[in-house]
Amino acid sequence: MAVHRSLVIFAIVAFMAPTISLAMDYVVGDDNGWKLEVNYTDWAKDKQFYVGDTLLFKYNNASHNVYKVTGDDFNSCNVPSNNSLGLFTGNDKINLAAAGKKWYICGVTGHCNQGMKLKITVLDGTAPAPPPNAASTLLAKATNFRIVLGMTLSIAAALIMV
Repeated sequence: MAVHRSLVIFAIVAFMAPTISLAMDYVVGDDNGWKLEVNYTDWAKDKQFYVGDTLLFKYNNASHNVYKVTGDDFNSCNVPSNNSLGLFTGNDKINLAAAGKKWYICGVTGHCNQGMKLKITVLDGTAPAPPPNAASTLLAKATNFRIVLGMTLSIAAALIMV
């Protein structure tokens, strides 16, 4: 009986797997990374960030850092006095766990005032599907296969249990 139950659970998971959305990983500044002389407002303006996405701040940790701040601190380039609020590795990953506005600055003296700051809005829900290309067509075929496999296993499991 336990084997039958396992088959049913596997079939349900296989059937549901295609509906799980994939979160996006964003490298802040793309190839430029997190540094001076990059317009992060322009970088973020055409992007939609969703709960579950991640931001990756890549930078020279001898020259920069990242602080998550409030909107007021962002506007005034006020660096928190508590260093535990900062990130300092040069390869910092931030999970966007909640919807709302998010603000990030470099805490090195003068860098925020020189434009090293990022403001984004994180949306609730899932991202829309990207336009099809060769890779997504292949993924769609694999997804369709998983759907057919899941349905087949579900029917087989149901027949075995009868």
